Amino acid sequence: MLEYSWIIPVLPLAAFLVILLFTRENRSLSAALSITAIAIGFVYATLLLFRQIGDNTIFEMKYGWIVFPTIEIQIGILVDSLTTVMLMVVTIVSLLVQIYSIGYMHGDPRYSRFFSYLSLFTFAMLGLVMANNYFMLLIFWELVGLTSYLLIGFWFEKKTASDAGKKAFITTRIGDFGFGIGICMLGLYFGTFNYLDVFHMAEHSVVPAGILTLTGILLFCGAIGKSAQFPLHVWLPDAMEGPTPVSALIHAATMVAAGVYMVARSMAIFASSPDAAVVVAWIGIITALLAATIALTQNDIKRILAYSTVSQLGYMIMALGLGSFTAGTLHLMTHGFFKASLFLCAGSVIHAIHTNDIQFMGGLRRKTPITFWSMLIASLSIAGIFPLSGFWSKDEIIAATAGHPVFKVLTLLVAFMTAFYMFRLIFLTFFGEPRDRKAYDHAHESPKTMTTPLIILSVLSICAGWVAIPWLHKGYSMFAYYHEPHHAHAHWDVMITSTIVAGAGILLAWLVYQKKLISADMIARKFKRLYTLSFRKFYFDEIYDAIIIKPILGFADYLWGFDNGLIDGIVNGLASFTLWLSRVKLWFDLHIIDGIVNGLGYSIWGIGAIIRQFQTGRVQFYGVIIMVGIVLMLVIRIV
Repeated sequence: MLEYSWIIPVLPLAAFLVILLFTRENRSLSAALSITAIAIGFVYATLLLFRQIGDNTIFEMKYGWIVFPTIEIQIGILVDSLTTVMLMVVTIVSLLVQIYSIGYMHGDPRYSRFFSYLSLFTFAMLGLVMANNYFMLLIFWELVGLTSYLLIGFWFEKKTASDAGKKAFITTRIGDFGFGIGICMLGLYFGTFNYLDVFHMAEHSVVPAGILTLTGILLFCGAIGKSAQFPLHVWLPDAMEGPTPVSALIHAATMVAAGVYMVARSMAIFASSPDAAVVVAWIGIITALLAATIALTQNDIKRILAYSTVSQLGYMIMALGLGSFTAGTLHLMTHGFFKASLFLCAGSVIHAIHTNDIQFMGGLRRKTPITFWSMLIASLSIAGIFPLSGFWSKDEIIAATAGHPVFKVLTLLVAFMTAFYMFRLIFLTFFGEPRDRKAYDHAHESPKTMTTPLIILSVLSICAGWVAIPWLHKGYSMFAYYHEPHHAHAHWDVMITSTIVAGAGILLAWLVYQKKLISADMIARKFKRLYTLSFRKFYFDEIYDAIIIKPILGFADYLWGFDNGLIDGIVNGLASFTLWLSRVKLWFDLHIIDGIVNGLGYSIWGIGAIIRQFQTGRVQFYGVIIMVGIVLMLVIRIV
């Protein structure tokens, strides 16, 4: 079974090629091919998971690809507990997103192209997860970036969508530059790109500590870009300009998960370099706090969820930086399910009421009951309410902050804000009276192709995290771990504290937006500066525009002016002089050279014409000429 696990990523690649080459005109067949490919991959991934549960060993299959005197680049796969967990998350979410897309993308003129892109996106992420070395990881890493660009800008006729695609592509390239240098350092100092070899050398201090730290930080630069960590987080909220299924796939299981997966996969490097791990942890908690603060005041339903994703990714990164492989990867798994549910629910709401602004919603639970209950369950899960999935994974993250009081306080603060902004969204969207009666009257529940995935994801949002229940004899911590398996212990203080914090956030949202005992407008006025900072996203876009984008564009304009004025001026001047010189040469050739040649020709022709007048062939004429000649000679002689 393990030897043929490479078929999991190959299937969506095959679907992409078949759709691209043969079935673009057949919409139904294109969708069926894409869904069937990922469904088979999901079945195979499930079988792999059960096999790994029974025998949690590492399987590696590798072949030499390019061999240099000092290093060999391989093609291979690596299957272990982390691989199987990620395969399950990616295949489940991708399968449900593609089923959902049948209804959501119905009527889109590029329907087949959309499904082909989804297949390619899924292939790239699955290949990234199964790679056994950093060089292959880099290839799939960049392919994930390319496909995300294609899907975020899928509706490229909208300027906002095309700009968002470019923003995502360029912003992540900044992080990828450091990531690429880090991989080069692996080849230079480790002499190999193979995961197991690199990790063995890192754990046994084969390379100097400074080199290891620098390599770890450079590799983490890639995660900062892909997983939208501070300060490269600005691309992810704009990625919502793509179709909602794309947002769900990016935010739950593919692109943003790639960075967290890479950090988890590279745990041996960060565990062996405390300085690099500290950088990871601080970037994670700063990102979590910053994004949660921004999400408090946003009104676009997808933008709220986007900043929620950034915040939760910060949670995962922080946990990994603090050394908790189990907590970080567990939250990556549970987050994939409830965040996919939240985004697909948001798409269902937008499909029903045709607006993204929660200020124009209200009362939709009566019109869209399945969407309401699905979103409520997912919101309770992300808030960390017992016994839903998010409760177990978030508590593991809070438990990971033991011994780090600053991280613990900030983590609980983020948990409070998460519960508040998610239930602000719930109350403004589904409760109260409709704030746009016309839109409300036309609202309706989504078709079954869209609601069925919501129901399945709701179930996973409830129970996927149960694998981490600490009273289980063989739970998640005995399956996915770093170094040695360990049995998770029940942290009653963490459970009680996190539940109180989440409940307080929900209660405050209820008092403000449902009971209206506290005025939201009053709070905004009282804390106007803080509110404005949050609402304007701390002016990151404006700051980057002022200190990076505009100077670069200005410098580009200067270079263009220099090129157009001086370089092109010299080239065009030389061209103009050459044209003038060629015209002079043409005139000289036509009037002087050709004039002399033609003049000689005309002269000879004229002389010949004159002489020809005397060659008439008439005897009488010749006799007259002779007589005239004789007369002339006599006259001349006499004279």
